[in-house]
Amino acid sequence: MEQIIKIRNLTKTYNPDKVPVHAVRGIDLDISKGEFTTIVGPSGSGKSTLLNLLGGLDKPTAGTVEIAGVLINDLSDNELIEFRLKNIGFVFQAYNLIPVLTAQENVEFIMLLQNRPKQERDERVKSLLEAVGLGDRLKSRPTELSGGQQQRVAVARALASKPQFVLADEPTANLDSQSAKNLLDIMQRLNQEENITFVFSTHDHRVVERAKRVLTLEDGVIASDDWR
Repeated sequence: MEQIIKIRNLTKTYNPDKVPVHAVRGIDLDISKGEFTTIVGPSGSGKSTLLNLLGGLDKPTAGTVEIAGVLINDLSDNELIEFRLKNIGFVFQAYNLIPVLTAQENVEFIMLLQNRPKQERDERVKSLLEAVGLGDRLKSRPTELSGGQQQRVAVARALASKPQFVLADEPTANLDSQSAKNLLDIMQRLNQEENITFVFSTHDHRVVERAKRVLTLEDGVIASDDWR
């Protein structure tokens, strides 16, 4: 299968000149197109750090991160911003929606940054919000939506740019059981029907149960790599 992510000897050490914290220790990992992969492990095991390194939100102390054939370590800050804009979708625990914008405008925003034509933006926003069950809430602002609905808007926004893959950091942490199930149903369907790659960092057993691959981190290294 086509490999989207390839990391080699990936290392991240915080405060190297004082009291060093070895968050990620020399990880090698390949992730292929269409995976539905979950990263698990206790607090402090390096899950969020690894996800941030994969998304170019943090820079490694050593090692390389290659995404779709591009070594993102070699990119300038501006090039990295542009690369993330075109290739990576993010879903955060805190939703991070823009409060003054409607659901439609929140999803459309990234496409505005990409200078996509208006007709394409309109069609894709409507299609994505319908796909996540919010086709009737285009004009609703975040304060008018439940937590589960806001997270579904965040998923639609993550997919708006047609990314190579989606990184989701604890996406169900703030959701009740039904909202979490609905969100996971949507992401699993998008994974199966459109072959969209998802990589999760989570403590939530509901996410782990859906995963095709479970990576367990302990003390910054991969302790196990289980396929299902």
